[in-house]
Amino acid sequence: MPELESQGGRIIRRGAYPELTWTAVLVGYVLGVLISISMGYACLILGFSHEGSELAAILGFGILRGLLRRNSIIENNISQTVASSVNGASAGIMFSVPALFILKQTDFNPYLLTFGCIAGGVLGIGFIIPLRKQMIDFERLTYPGGVAVATVLKSPGAGVHKAILLVIGVAISASLAVFVHVTHLKNLSLGQHLGMPDYMNGIWYVSLMTVGIAFIAGKGGLCFVVGGYACYWILGPILARMGLLPSPEQLTELGTTMPDYLRVSLFRPVGIGMLVGGALTGIALALPLIIGAIRSMQSATRTGATLSKDEMPIKLLYVGIIGAVIVLSVVAVTSVQQMSLARGLIMAVLGTLWIWMAGVILSECIGRTNWSPMSGMTLIAVTILILITAGMGRSAAIVSSVMVGAATCMAMSQATDLMMDLKTGYLVGAIPKKQQIGQFLGTWLGPILMIGLLFVLHNANELGSKELPAPQGVALASMVEGILKGDAPVFKYLAGAGLGALLSTTGIGGLGIQVGLGFYLPFSIVLTYTLGTILRIVSDKMKGRHFSEQVGIPIAAGFVIGEGVIGVGFAVHSVIAGMLGGAG
Repeated sequence: MPELESQGGRIIRRGAYPELTWTAVLVGYVLGVLISISMGYACLILGFSHEGSELAAILGFGILRGLLRRNSIIENNISQTVASSVNGASAGIMFSVPALFILKQTDFNPYLLTFGCIAGGVLGIGFIIPLRKQMIDFERLTYPGGVAVATVLKSPGAGVHKAILLVIGVAISASLAVFVHVTHLKNLSLGQHLGMPDYMNGIWYVSLMTVGIAFIAGKGGLCFVVGGYACYWILGPILARMGLLPSPEQLTELGTTMPDYLRVSLFRPVGIGMLVGGALTGIALALPLIIGAIRSMQSATRTGATLSKDEMPIKLLYVGIIGAVIVLSVVAVTSVQQMSLARGLIMAVLGTLWIWMAGVILSECIGRTNWSPMSGMTLIAVTILILITAGMGRSAAIVSSVMVGAATCMAMSQATDLMMDLKTGYLVGAIPKKQQIGQFLGTWLGPILMIGLLFVLHNANELGSKELPAPQGVALASMVEGILKGDAPVFKYLAGAGLGALLSTTGIGGLGIQVGLGFYLPFSIVLTYTLGTILRIVSDKMKGRHFSEQVGIPIAAGFVIGEGVIGVGFAVHSVIAGMLGGAG
């Protein structure tokens, strides 16, 4: 703790501010439990999760500064890092493990699955740490969510004006979010009023959070927007002119709409392929820089340079990675009786390589647009693992591939969460090493909570039912069934990979990934995202960047926080109502 002394009636603080303290860690655990349970339930209802850092920062601020009278924003940053690390399991597990229940494959070892997910989380953190300097210090990726959290932490100390703007943004966004939840008005079909054909998908997603994220990202999200428009406003009309789109009668028979048909059958698999192709090319192009960053860490550790005080020792990372790979191998080999040692080791090695590649993909995606295509990366991971387990029998193949896939999904979730938290720490002056320790301290708790929650909810309301639709789990289950039956869209993946690789060689950083992300996500989100992008460009040009950073970004951060808080609040209400209903 810093020393306090009085001079001329003023309190002067000397020494370092508290940062990695037991108080911060314990508060992070409490907040992480609350947020992860709420977000985990939301994943099963909505099919997507919020990373929770903003909410953790707000709640941590209230507890640490309000109740405990502590005034260190970097201690608050550690608390938020631990909480969001616990919450990483809400997406990492809820996107993958429900597929086992939906496919009626409940005869698996839950303790082994939990242990494997914890190991996967450690592996993801260990792999992404050496990329911190490259992505945050050198490339200066935006990480809009990290900027929003930093705005929360710094607002009280940066002046009353900025804090008021933040509160105004929260109030506006929260009010709209309440209205949307109560009226179920999640989308506006403006295209019908404008005479747009269905294939152009003139449906707007009602979300100020999306607008706020786009404003914070600024020009970094332009290529993402272009990808979406290329799908529905260029390729869609071309396909319609060529007569390659299904008729309204055929869509009715399929039980879908034209926008959903285009996205699910064409644009999403191509977009996933573009993400993979773009990432592979990006890794190849950036490999010398990544190797240089790792070597600089090794050199600093050997010479005792200043860098070693800011980063975790590279040897410790190696030990953690090797240990996690061993555990992942054990999970693969012991997941089912039919698994041979050789096949299990192959699964572990390929799963580990995928964690590395997917961690780079997702970290760059969330760094540029704050959108993470984790579900797509999980689908591909399980696809690879299913192909390896071919010939083992349906049940054995499903259980083993999903169990190892869940560990890889957990790793991807932890990698992206840590990079965004490190961006926040970069902006508030935190020490990266202490944040990384905080991330490790939180990663073990989430899998225990989420897997236990899955069993409780499945026993109360079967996963995949109307009450708990589990959209991501259903998508993964459908993919697994498609692979086992031999009808996976392999050619679309390959075509997208080639296009993504080609775009990434243009010299524009992450172009293949950004455009692929526009292909992957629903166009309704892209349309709403466009509003925030336009607002940021206009603000920068007419008012200047200073105005955007001092006025626009605090309001935009409020948009992100307000909708996030309301979403969690309704999720908590649903959990409590479900528990009370079950008890009755």
